[in-house]
Amino acid sequence: MDSMGKPINVVRRLTEIGAALSAEKDHGRLMELILESARELTGADGGTLYTRTDADELKFEIMLTQSQGIHLGGTSGKPVTLPSVPIYDADGEPNHSAIAAYCAVTRKTINVADAYDTAEFDFSGTRAFDEKNGYRSRSFLTVPMLNHEDEIIGVLQLLNARDTARNNESRAFSMEEGELVESLASQAAIALTNRRLLEEQKVLFDSFVKLIATAIDEKSPYTGGHCRRVPELTMMLAEAAADTTQGPLADFHMSEDDRYELHIAGWLHDCGKVTTPEYVVDKETKLQAIYDRIGVVAMRVDSLKRQARVDMLEALVAGGSYQDLEAEYSETVRALNDDLAFLRRFNVGGEFMAAQDMERVKAIGARAMPEGAEQATLLNEEEIYNLCISRGTLNDKERAVINHHIVATISMLESLPYPKHLQRVPEFAGGHHERMDGKGYPRGLKREDMSVQARVMGIADIFEALTAGDRPYKKAMKLSQALTILGRMKEDDHVDPDLFDVFVRKKIYMRYAQEFLEPFQIDIIDESTIPGYSP
Repeated sequence: MDSMGKPINVVRRLTEIGAALSAEKDHGRLMELILESARELTGADGGTLYTRTDADELKFEIMLTQSQGIHLGGTSGKPVTLPSVPIYDADGEPNHSAIAAYCAVTRKTINVADAYDTAEFDFSGTRAFDEKNGYRSRSFLTVPMLNHEDEIIGVLQLLNARDTARNNESRAFSMEEGELVESLASQAAIALTNRRLLEEQKVLFDSFVKLIATAIDEKSPYTGGHCRRVPELTMMLAEAAADTTQGPLADFHMSEDDRYELHIAGWLHDCGKVTTPEYVVDKETKLQAIYDRIGVVAMRVDSLKRQARVDMLEALVAGGSYQDLEAEYSETVRALNDDLAFLRRFNVGGEFMAAQDMERVKAIGARAMPEGAEQATLLNEEEIYNLCISRGTLNDKERAVINHHIVATISMLESLPYPKHLQRVPEFAGGHHERMDGKGYPRGLKREDMSVQARVMGIADIFEALTAGDRPYKKAMKLSQALTILGRMKEDDHVDPDLFDVFVRKKIYMRYAQEFLEPFQIDIIDESTIPGYSP
């Protein structure tokens, strides 16, 4: 009979409970299902579920007393604040005074008909509760929960079996009820063990993922934190998109598995950078190789200055005018200093280099060196090529090496045997350098070929890079500048227009800035001036 006086088909009900326990993923609901099922099978008024901790204590997971309206732990939102029950005392001896601890130590079911009529266990706390609440705790059924290795993982305790024939008066638990609860406890222990193993595997997997990302960030001082910040921004934007109820993104939703899948993709989006050489990742200036070759250029300029002075002195010996020759020499030195300053300035990468500046680099580079110098002109072809890099510090070959990381990322991720709920990780992570117009890389995908999640990661990766303060070729941008560039990318069909609108409208940029950017970067934003956005 259940608590409502209705007969229970025990075998069928145990089968149903076992199936439900196996299917439940939420820890709190699983705990509650175990205890509620035990109450249902025995008609108990209340009960407690304990789990064993690494400190050899029994932790209160959930407490229920139906007649008193008590519901703590589980799905109640109210934690159990009682201290854990030690299984052993300070001297390492078994705690035989607490019935739950005794059950855990002996691995035996304990059936107490009346707690007030036994001196074997300490029920002083129970008596105090009864006095405070006008309750009478009578019968206790305490059952150990053993895993497949015969280890105690918890204790299930039921309180006050009720006699439906006598107006729900408290009665002792029967031997048959004890066996039923033992059977349930065995199923529950399997469910808890499986859930714990899954959680431990998930923690281990997450730790490996973050270990890889951290190793990539620490590989270069100029990308530190990138692999940590991108997934944070990705999830901010994805959640905002999922909350959108109108427009093109109204049908986009994410389950918990979807969120976890995207979270993992965010952490692994640059895993291919483990194959990228440090000399490319760390290239701080356009002329940097093993060292910054601007120093060599400066030595050549000094050589030209010395030659100019030699030419001046030889002309004086030949009878030339000192005043005219000194003026000519001074002008040559001034021009050389000016040219070197110009080269130093453009050796540092930026977002743009004008065509006239590139022409000046070529003109400076064509200056003839003195006879006997290691090369005929001030700059060789490779140096001119590098100094004319229009954006950043990488030339086309080096940028190709950098860009290869996404090919490596896709190859690495597609080689892994994913469970069903993670099978889209390669697609999400591998699409963050694609463009909406099909001009991205490595696969030249268009917007319709990409998932919303992959498009979200594209915006997150770009915005993080724009606002990052650890890049060798640029300073950290202010929000207004980064949003202007991102808006132009929307107009150029580089980033997803709908997600860009959500990014601005939901002020994801500000949430990210307040958590990750320096205060000086957070300036006043007039959204009406952002290219491609209409408030």
